[in-house]
Amino acid sequence: MLKDIIEVTPLENYKLYLKFEDGQEGIVELNQIIEFTGVFEPLKNLDTFKQVKIHPEWGTIYWENGADLDPDVLYSIITNKPIPQYRQSAIFK
Repeated sequence: MLKDIIEVTPLENYKLYLKFEDGQEGIVELNQIIEFTGVFEPLKNLDTFKQVKIHPEWGTIYWENGADLDPDVLYSIITNKPIPQYRQSAIFK
């Protein structure tokens, strides 16, 4: 897939509005896809959660504490499309 996120808006109850470069958009409920442990623990604080940003080189969202999420996973959630299976031999040619 490799679609970049071009817009993010934090919403209430740990939800994020996301828009991708191909125009797909929707809302992801972060508390349904992650556990607030490890690098994600600071995101329990809603003020920290709302400081989400887009990383221009990675094409995904991140927080200053180092937490980020895979844009393919987020795209799959928004579009209800499966994540493509990459063959290892194709990656290492």
